[in-house]
Amino acid sequence: MQQGRPHPLLAQVPLTVSPFISLPTATTLPYTYKLLPSTLPPSSTGEDNSTEKPKYVVSASGHTAHPDEIIASCQALQVHLQKLQEDAERTVKQWDESIKERELAEKRRVAPGWLDRKEKILEPMKRSESTAVATPFKSVEPSIMDNQDDGPTLRSFVDEKAAEGEELDRAFGGMGIR
Repeated sequence: MQQGRPHPLLAQVPLTVSPFISLPTATTLPYTYKLLPSTLPPSSTGEDNSTEKPKYVVSASGHTAHPDEIIASCQALQVHLQKLQEDAERTVKQWDESIKERELAEKRRVAPGWLDRKEKILEPMKRSESTAVATPFKSVEPSIMDNQDDGPTLRSFVDEKAAEGEELDRAFGGMGIR
């Protein structure tokens, strides 16, 4: 309707009254009916619930909560997850350190003292320039062959090992390596 008049197209449609359709009738209210207030009055039990915030967020399971409670629980969950991650990282770090310690202990067991000294057996000795220029073909230290001590020498050690090998060959015969 436009300002009290029906629409021109609707005015052309004839209305018929059907005996099978009954229009709704107005409901009659009882005389004791009172309107509900828009806000609820304070509790009549005497409990002070003014500190509790209204819980107007309802989940599908029926749980109700205030948005501040939801935010607080999310922050608590985040703190808990950070603590778990820090614990996991600390555990992995301890695990890595224990692996390194075990590997170092194994290396020390195989070659005791090798990792504890700065001097390495296979590191060549450096010559000073004055010695190298003065005697280019002479070594700075006397060689083992020049040593005249009566103690065991490298030559006697090699001879002993060769003698042991010869004894084994005599005992077991010449076994070919396959």
